Amino acid sequence: QLQLVESGGGLVQPGGSLRLSCAASGFTLDDYDIAWFRQAPGKEREGVIGLSNTGGAPIYRDSVKGRFTVSRHHAENTVYLQMNSLKPEDTGVYYCAAGRRGPALVRAWYDYWGQGTQVTVSS
Repeated sequence: QLQLVESGGGLVQPGGSLRLSCAASGFTLDDYDIAWFRQAPGKEREGVIGLSNTGGAPIYRDSVKGRFTVSRHHAENTVYLQMNSLKPEDTGVYYCAAGRRGPALVRAWYDYWGQGTQVTVSS
């Protein structure tokens, strides 16, 4: 069974940091493009960052450039999203996704999704 499981969300103050994890089972994450999306209450799900399985620079949403980074941990079959200098507008449920159509931040390009983890940025 192919599965993605996110973890690491929580409540953090503005300016703080969080690291989200996305662990894959049933398939090798290195063979897939991966992306992180987020969804705030009442809003559409939006792409945050995408990473190709063939190398190249990540694709970032403009609002997270310079604050968020993504990395793969090959041995753990896991992808991490490091989020620094968090802002209240970063609040939402964060999802990781895997696909093979490229790392663009297009929701329909991804076939496998995790259940999401809540990130709340508030003082």
